[in-house]
Amino acid sequence: MAAKMKVIEGSMAVAEAVKACRPAVVSAYPITPQTHIVEDISQMIADGELQNCEYVRTESEFGAASMIQGAEAAGARSFSATSSQGAVLMYEVLFSIAGMRLPCVIAMANRSVSSPLSIWNDHQDAISARDNGWIQLWAEDNQEAADMIIQAYKIGEDHRVLLPVMVNLDGFIITHTYEPVELYDQKMVDEFLPPYSPVYALDPKNPVTMGSLAQPEVYTEARYMVHQAQMKAKEVIEEVALEFKKKFGRYGGGLIDAYRMEDAEVALIAMGSIIGTMKDAVDEMRAEGMPVGVVKVRSYRPFPAEALRAALKDVKCACVIDRDISMGMEGALFTDLKAALYGKSKADILGFIAGMGGRDITIDDFKGMARKGFARIRGEKVTDMEWCKLDTDILPEGS
Repeated sequence: MAAKMKVIEGSMAVAEAVKACRPAVVSAYPITPQTHIVEDISQMIADGELQNCEYVRTESEFGAASMIQGAEAAGARSFSATSSQGAVLMYEVLFSIAGMRLPCVIAMANRSVSSPLSIWNDHQDAISARDNGWIQLWAEDNQEAADMIIQAYKIGEDHRVLLPVMVNLDGFIITHTYEPVELYDQKMVDEFLPPYSPVYALDPKNPVTMGSLAQPEVYTEARYMVHQAQMKAKEVIEEVALEFKKKFGRYGGGLIDAYRMEDAEVALIAMGSIIGTMKDAVDEMRAEGMPVGVVKVRSYRPFPAEALRAALKDVKCACVIDRDISMGMEGALFTDLKAALYGKSKADILGFIAGMGGRDITIDDFKGMARKGFARIRGEKVTDMEWCKLDTDILPEGS
């Protein structure tokens, strides 16, 4: 049933998935650590593996985003990839793409944002773009990153949704790591993902206006429609994940995933590649008789509030790990989960800022977080939000 298994880099796995989706336009501008994705696609086009696809080397990430915006407006399936400062340069266009209801797909190789300059992984680039209208999916490993690309097109192009989709994969940890990945049989992908059929497209024979000025009398309604499409996408994301499982034999999507949560009193909650290490920590703590589980957030936007409430209904303490910081407040996932559970759960919620700028988060770190959750349950004094492994020796006096 399935295509061959191959040990490949995460970036190559994403490129293979993009190829199988048959995009008509790919825009590219290099920035570490996403460059391998568009390099691999370029080679596929040069080798004739991906045909009928226009590969455009743009002058900036702003240009790369503008290119796929124009392609989608003309009715062509498109793809691009970016990271960090490149994503920041795209932000203006990303808002426009979502507002115009164009189902572009971008792979975001998550990386720290300056300043100070860092090329290593955290989630600040995508989290800072959370309110622009794009659906955000988060991958745990190479296989999931690739599978999410194929699902992203089907989700975004669904006429109930018609929104762009950002597939997030941790820079270096996924993009540059080699793992076994099940590649795709083209016929199966074609059966799963039909050709792009836009509701409207730019056509001189049938003129339409896109992205025009909105007076105050209609602007609110336009934003409301994007929000409603996000809410409808929750159902579509789950439907597509189940359809993908039926076709390809594995479940690599949906809103959330739960691990060893059947009787958990403490839950560790996060997004991205750290989930694997969290599972190892939970396995070790379970062996010690400690009821801990993991909840993985796959869809950050739309935010899976109902699914999280259901997953955490019997939990006494939820420990949220963020690889980002909303300056002056706390981690973004921490804030959103508190809002989702407000008035609907008696669970305590603790927040942890960890792994920023590529700093390692270990099994022992996750065990320590879970133990603080148990301490809170016992009534001990525990800080609501903590910066993990903060080196106070290098901070200025009084910080």
